[in-house]
Amino acid sequence: MSEEHPNAARVRRLFQAFGRDPKAIAAAFARDVVWRVPGNTIMSGEYRGPREVVEFLRRTGLETGGTYRSSLHTVLANDEWAVAVYRASGSRNGVELDVDQALVIRFEDDRLKEVTAVPLDSAFERFWA
Repeated sequence: MSEEHPNAARVRRLFQAFGRDPKAIAAAFARDVVWRVPGNTIMSGEYRGPREVVEFLRRTGLETGGTYRSSLHTVLANDEWAVAVYRASGSRNGVELDVDQALVIRFEDDRLKEVTAVPLDSAFERFWA
């Protein structure tokens, strides 16, 4: 088996730190990171800088009463890009979420520079409406 690309390993560490270690998460981001969430939901928008992004990620837990979970399926990466496919689950206002999603990530100087969340199921919009 070949060695995993360093950017794939970075993404795996980010998923492991999610919900546990906000400092490790913030350290993974470029100072001018942009995290984009498409659509028309309470979570949609552009979050800029590590502080805003970490706060956005923290809100996924707050909005779901601590039930939000993400489980990484796979990550593909090269020197500039990574795509992470993961399962997102949780409950909010009596609605259950259990969908596959993707993050499209661009790296710069070994840090996450741009992240775009890509819902792979329309249930994402209903859940966060």
